[in-house]
Parts: sequence; C-alpha cells; structure tokens
Amino acid sequence: MLYSPKKLFLFFLSCIVMLVNYNNSGFATAANSIGLNYGLLGDNLPSPSNVINLYKSIGVTKIRIFDPNTEVLNSLRGHRDIEVTVGVKDQDLAALAASEEAVKGWFAANIESYLADVNIAFITVGNEVIPGPIGPQVLPVMQSLTNLVKSRNLPILISTVVAMSNLEQSYPPSAGMFTSQAREQLVPVLKLLSQTSTPILVNIYPYFAYASDPANIPLDYATFNTEAIVVQDGPLGYSNMFDAIFDAFVWAMEKEGVKDLPMVVSETGWPSAGNGNFTTPDIASTYNRNFVKHIASGKGTPKRPNKGIDGFLFATFNENQKPAGTEQNFGLYNPSDMKPIYKLF
Repeated sequence: MLYSPKKLFLFFLSCIVMLVNYNNSGFATAANSIGLNYGLLGDNLPSPSNVINLYKSIGVTKIRIFDPNTEVLNSLRGHRDIEVTVGVKDQDLAALAASEEAVKGWFAANIESYLADVNIAFITVGNEVIPGPIGPQVLPVMQSLTNLVKSRNLPILISTVVAMSNLEQSYPPSAGMFTSQAREQLVPVLKLLSQTSTPILVNIYPYFAYASDPANIPLDYATFNTEAIVVQDGPLGYSNMFDAIFDAFVWAMEKEGVKDLPMVVSETGWPSAGNGNFTTPDIASTYNRNFVKHIASGKGTPKRPNKGIDGFLFATFNENQKPAGTEQNFGLYNPSDMKPIYKLF
C-alpha cells in the first residue's frame, strides 16, 4: 500500500516537536537532527529538482550525497535551509593525498562555485575506506581540506565516514576495541578531529548483525521495539542494538585516548526486501520509525546519556544499479512515483 508524502511529513514534524522539548534553539536545529542519504545509483531516479522539492515537502533539512554531483548541487542553489554533506569519491583520494595543490584544485572545481548559495556543512573524505588499502590516503586529504577551509574561515567541517569493521570486538559494548589496522589508520584521523571537536561519521546497521545471527539476537532488540534490558554491561543496560554498537565505538575511541569526540550516524536503515522474512516492509518500517523516535527523544545512549544524536537514514530511494538483493531495497521511496514504500508510523 502507498502512503502520501504528507503523512511522512507529519511524522517528521512530530519528531521535531519532541526534539524542541529538549533543545530550545529552534526549528532548524531540531529538524537537522535527522537527515536522509541521497544516493544516485539508479537509472530511473526522479530529477534532482523534484527530489529537493520532496525533501522540502516532508521537512527534511539535512541530506548527504556521496560525491559532488553537479546536477544535485545546482538544484540545491538557493535552498540554504537544507544542510548538505558532500563526499569526496574514493577513487579521487590517491591523487589528492599526493598533493595539496590537487586538493585546492578539487575544491575549486567541485565546491567553490556553490559556496554562496548552497549550505555545504560537511565534506567527507572517503566512504568506509578505513580500514583498508586506501585508508592511509584519508588523513592527508583531510588535513589539506581542513587547512583550506580554516584559511578562508569557511563554516565547513571536514571528516570521513567509517563502518563498524573498524571494531575488532564490540560485545559487550565496554569491550569495544579497534583492529590493529584501524589503530594505524583511524586513530590519527580521530586525533585530528578531536583538535576541533569535529564529528567522526559512522555507519551503524543492526540489520546486518541480526541477519548474520538471528538465533541469538532478538528482532525486537535489533529494531528498537522493546524497552526491556537485553544486554547488561556493568552498570549500563541496553534495550536496543543500535545503542550497543554506538557505545562500543565510543569505548574503542576512549581506549585510544580520544574522549568526548562527537559522532554523527551517517547511515542506518533496514531493507524492505531482498532477504526473505528478515527484510519485510513491516520490519523496515518498524526499525526506521523507532530510530527516528529514538533520535527525537534526545536521551542519547547509555554511555552518552542525554546527548542528542545526529543521524541520516539510508536511503531516499531504492537504487536499481546497486548490487541485487538487500542493497537495492533500503529506500524509503519508490523512484518511479516518489511514493513511500511503506508506512512509517
């Protein structure tokens, strides 16, 4: 069954109301706590201008794109109420890491012309490349971009996006620790970020943990659908897996001497198809609805209580050029008619 964008807007609006209860800085700050990833790996996607109109109609004021797509950025001109996170493509990292002049050239070609009328809040250097063979290229590019935006007093934060593959251990959360490769590649990045309290962006997917071990992970725990404590970790009790994963990363950072660094959840979501009974529209709806409620509550996590979390749902559309299976089914909307795939509340 299809549901109107208006209903989804009312849902986001209800979340904004809850956010304002603990954050009195106004509508924009409240709305910006939840954003959407805007992927472009499809041959049947709506035009960027129509997508921007969709975002505005449902009250979304924060989006993430994976590269500096010209058509998308041009469509955002004049819509400064929408904060944009722009990614540096992984395949560009090698050349940029080798030369600060190359970084200046990249910025001039991809960002400069939009500064006046597009609200670029973050530039992310690479997507889940740490830990890995090109992971060492992230730090020098981040340093060059950080120096560039500072020298021009631009309000753009420079970071990177990482996955939970950086964790060697994550259960219980207090045992969270990085792999040796993550220590080598990620910790210097975290220390750079900590100098300016710039957030690290992390992708958190309870779906993958649940799908790999459904016998031992309760579905309600994976989808925020219980208030009961499922995992007791010393004095900290966990009723949902998202918080447990988030806090495991926090513990791992603290063990490397990085404390109080902000974290933004750059991706989370649940596929609505592609893996049998693990991926139904009902389960996807439950997870995404409860994630938004959790963020809107402002209660944070057991390790970081009463600290608001910024998060991006993944993703806006089902993208038919991604790998077949679950990867094509994380979208909230059908690209053909821009209708919601399932009811969110």
